[in-house]
Amino acid sequence: MQQEPIDPAGIHWTRVSPSYAKVRMVGWGIGALVTLAVLCMPLVLNRFGVWTGFPLWLAIAIPAVAVAIDIIRLVLIPRQVAAIGYAEREDDLLVRQGLMFQKVLVVPYGRMQFVDVAVGPIDRMLGLCKVKLHTAAADATAEIPGLPLAEGTRLREQLAARGESRLAGL
Repeated sequence: MQQEPIDPAGIHWTRVSPSYAKVRMVGWGIGALVTLAVLCMPLVLNRFGVWTGFPLWLAIAIPAVAVAIDIIRLVLIPRQVAAIGYAEREDDLLVRQGLMFQKVLVVPYGRMQFVDVAVGPIDRMLGLCKVKLHTAAADATAEIPGLPLAEGTRLREQLAARGESRLAGL
């Protein structure tokens, strides 16, 4: 993974599985189809003569623009997935994501309350999972999606053990 200006120096990022792009594409596809169906309603109603006051050019242009935007989003998904990563350090875990709007989260092991692994139906078919780290703050949750199941369970156990040892040292 390329070193970005907001990345700490000397960090080796572990990337998520490239198969996670398939999970994101399925979610994108469902959303795109629903959006397109809703945006095509004026065109359908216009063609059947129910809503003739709506301009035909606009009824065609709106879904066309939505399709163009969705194609751009589809092309960006593999790059977005490639930008997700994590790094285990001695005292904390770093989670990185984002292309245009980048974010690096630092989660100290001693602040973790619990770690869980979630698996959805598409994740399960591809052998992937999502690791969620919950801290004491109400809105502080870090997620690492798209991990192979074995890596997700290993990471959960590793983080839980490190969190317990750091918490016991307080």
